[in-house]
Amino acid sequence: MAALQRPRDLAVAAAGAASAKKAVDVVVLGLAGLTEAADYFVIASGASDTQVRAIAENVIEEVERGEGGGPWHVEGLAAGRWVLLDYIDVVVHVFHHEMREYYQLERLWGDAARVDWTQ
Repeated sequence: MAALQRPRDLAVAAAGAASAKKAVDVVVLGLAGLTEAADYFVIASGASDTQVRAIAENVIEEVERGEGGGPWHVEGLAAGRWVLLDYIDVVVHVFHHEMREYYQLERLWGDAARVDWTQ
């Protein structure tokens, strides 16, 4: 696998890794020009705390395997309700279904372009 040096490549790899663990509604949002917080958000859902943790752990493993490095910061992994993986230019959010519905990040970032990560 080629090194994940561009933020878009890392976001696409993270989305694929989430999907590989049966995450649902995997979305990549392009935030460039909308915020300086990150260039991309990857948003995915799991059906249980255990699945949320498994999805997040697989993202970490696959991004590291792709030479994208480890996340700069991780929050929520132990609880498994909302895991945030901060790769600086890419932030991965893995939600339990109810948490995703409550926070509605896609609606909050409604101006963001959706990136086709399934290519």
